[in-house]
Amino acid sequence: MASSSISATGSWSAKDNKAFERALAVYDKDTPDRWNNVALAVGGKTPDEVKRHYELLLRDISQIESGQVPFPNYKKTAESDEEGKRLKNMELQ
Repeated sequence: MASSSISATGSWSAKDNKAFERALAVYDKDTPDRWNNVALAVGGKTPDEVKRHYELLLRDISQIESGQVPFPNYKKTAESDEEGKRLKNMELQ
């Protein structure tokens, strides 16, 4: 699955991943020393680790977009079922 390949780069907490996402938004592909800057923003990771994490993320996205990763089978909750009924009964005018 998608998340298992990302975790293969080592221990990445939710906080690490959020810092990683923010750093990618700040330091785009044209930024000099991009991976050094991303690693500093994440903290506790080397430039090689963040670059590998990014490469695995790209691979996961590619697999998802190509249909190789099935959609999760979410269980309906009473709340989501009730909202679905309301939306179904709405008429657009």
